[in-house]
Amino acid sequence: MPYEDNEIDQNPGPAGPIVPLTGPGLDPAVIENPWQALRRFTPARIALGRTGHSLPTRELLEFQLAHAQARDAVYAEYDPALLSRQLQERGYPVLQVHSQAGDRKTFLLRPDMGRRLAPESRQLLQKYAAQGNPPPGLLFVLGDGLSAQAIHRHAVAVLDQTALALKAEGWETGPVVIASQARVGLGDEIGQVLGAEQVAILIGERPGLSAADSLGIYLTYNPYIGRLESERNCISNVRPEGLVYEAASSSLIDLAKRARLFKFSGVRLKDQPG
Repeated sequence: MPYEDNEIDQNPGPAGPIVPLTGPGLDPAVIENPWQALRRFTPARIALGRTGHSLPTRELLEFQLAHAQARDAVYAEYDPALLSRQLQERGYPVLQVHSQAGDRKTFLLRPDMGRRLAPESRQLLQKYAAQGNPPPGLLFVLGDGLSAQAIHRHAVAVLDQTALALKAEGWETGPVVIASQARVGLGDEIGQVLGAEQVAILIGERPGLSAADSLGIYLTYNPYIGRLESERNCISNVRPEGLVYEAASSSLIDLAKRARLFKFSGVRLKDQPG
């Protein structure tokens, strides 16, 4: 919130009154905020300063740029074929599915359709399950969600670390399912059709004004249509500038192991000792 003029004289606070600063690189028209030094610790928009009763032009333009980047991220094109090639090169079997939302506009206006499989995609998964493939202990789903950028930039790296570690301990992970126009709940139906013990959907989170490529991971034990949000666990803000890949993978593995032990996921799992 911008400071009012009377606050400069009557309520200077512990850091003293706010005064214009001058010097190399500083705009003498901008009244700097005393918390300015804290900005090096966070990308959050704090201590922006002011010019009169308004934000400095630089800060306003940066806000508008971040807002435009967030909007662009929501509409950015998802490339499941590219992901499929990357995964197959690493030796993963891949299945591609689509939600009932046929396009991006429908996906945004009808979240319910993003949580259910298109009929042809459900049939594809049913055919795969009927071939006698073993049910996955932990099934991985990559869904575009609200930021395809997040999936393209981070999902394969997180998947690699997690799947390799679990396979070394004897876990069956099954095929990697690439889902288009996907909401988190779509993983429940995918996991149910394939008979998965658990499903982890890696999905693009809603872009913010500090990051447009945050990856979220949602783990659900015994997935089926109608699971509540409280019955899954979320690992959020996965990206190099947030929760790094190694930490995200370690958290996911720990949650999956404890979910298998206690036979549930969600808010109750968080209360269990690690």
